[in-house]
Amino acid sequence: MRTGPAAWGRELYERVLDALGTVAGGSLLDVGCGAGQLCRLAADRFIPVSGVDADPAALTRAAQIVPEASFSLASLPDLPQPDGGMAAVTCVQVLMQLANPLAALRELARVAAPGAPVAVTVWGPPELCAVGAFGRALEPLLGGPPPGARSAGSPGPPGSPGRAGSPGRAGSPGRAESPGRAESPGPLALSAEGRLAKLVGLAGLEVDVVEDVRCAFDLVDERALLAALYGAELGRRAVEVAGRAPVRKAVLAGLAPYRTTDGGYRLENTFRLVVGVA
Repeated sequence: MRTGPAAWGRELYERVLDALGTVAGGSLLDVGCGAGQLCRLAADRFIPVSGVDADPAALTRAAQIVPEASFSLASLPDLPQPDGGMAAVTCVQVLMQLANPLAALRELARVAAPGAPVAVTVWGPPELCAVGAFGRALEPLLGGPPPGARSAGSPGPPGSPGRAGSPGRAGSPGRAESPGRAESPGPLALSAEGRLAKLVGLAGLEVDVVEDVRCAFDLVDERALLAALYGAELGRRAVEVAGRAPVRKAVLAGLAPYRTTDGGYRLENTFRLVVGVA
């Protein structure tokens, strides 16, 4: 079994591609493509694919692993693609990072051809996302999130399938904002029951699929757990604030309930998938 951050998104990406159905008559556009993992899987299914992301370094990696695809530097809600130009659109773990997810969804709908599927995902309910344990373990050391940063107790930990370089890191998850506010709604605002599907409908898409996708994040041992943490924004900030030894102690204690009998760690998480039709 493939484990660790590089493998964590695969199950979700595969389900997103399944939910699109047959992609015919054009190319799939992956918005917030990161390093191109979903694009690689789509190309392996013989789906013509392209991607956009706000991180040039991520796009360089994507071009290396999917040389047959085209990639461009862009971010929501301003995509370079023409109206109705894409046979399918995906946007995985990006919307909850944006200040105006409704405007982003309308842009996804704009570039989709008539009848094309538009698949989007966000985190599921926090009680079904074990990755929040990283933030809960570190929050006492961090003294709460700094202004404009994601809450330490919210989903979005090391190596999760949030896409590299997606614009606008999530803000505090204190409340779900109404569409159109400039303030980021936070990573949990779109997890409320029916919230994402409602926004998809408001964007002018016909809701076709609403589904919760369960995915397990596996780490082989304590060293892998800490390496994933130290390589992530949350872990780097915690080490800078508190030092590596206190961070290690706090995380190992906080993640102890997820320890497996073979010494690894298994974190079960839920993602909410909605597919709308243009």
